[in-house]
Amino acid sequence: MTETLHLLAARRSVPANALGEPAPSQDELDRMLTVAARVPDHGKLAPWRFIVIEGEGRAELGARLAALMKEIDPETPEAKVQAQSKVFSQSALVVAVVSRAAPHVKIPEWEQVLSAGAVCMNLSIAATALGYGAQWLTGWAAYEKRALEALGLQPGERIAGFIHIGAPTERWPDRPRPALSDVVTRWRA
Repeated sequence: MTETLHLLAARRSVPANALGEPAPSQDELDRMLTVAARVPDHGKLAPWRFIVIEGEGRAELGARLAALMKEIDPETPEAKVQAQSKVFSQSALVVAVVSRAAPHVKIPEWEQVLSAGAVCMNLSIAATALGYGAQWLTGWAAYEKRALEALGLQPGERIAGFIHIGAPTERWPDRPRPALSDVVTRWRA
């Protein structure tokens, strides 16, 4: 098996709360983001962008979103608000992948959305290749208009994923994968 196939066959998500320090260095992060951007992109639109959430910014964003959660629903249990305040601090680094899919005369929006999804997957694979763990998450903040504004998204932009990255704090077993017989059909004329 080639090294690439071995990496892909072994890749798995590591829970965000098990992705500790150290965070990738700036050079490693730049390398990951460069690899993440090498995806199919019909029309060379780059219908996505990155927001790096690092250092103290992780706790600040968590605090802002926790306050917003409580503002939206004052009945939210305090334990849930506290958990929200720690969502971005639980891993060493978070990269928000922002989809900028928009109507285009030649390129369907669906293709642009898929390109952003490919960015998320490439980023996860690049983190794994450099010895880090990663988990692709969304959560309520990816869908709440005021949370998106707090993140600095523009109208029409959406979160494709929050990619949590860090050093795995323990070894995680793989989860069951679907049998090919359950997911493969062959088209016949």
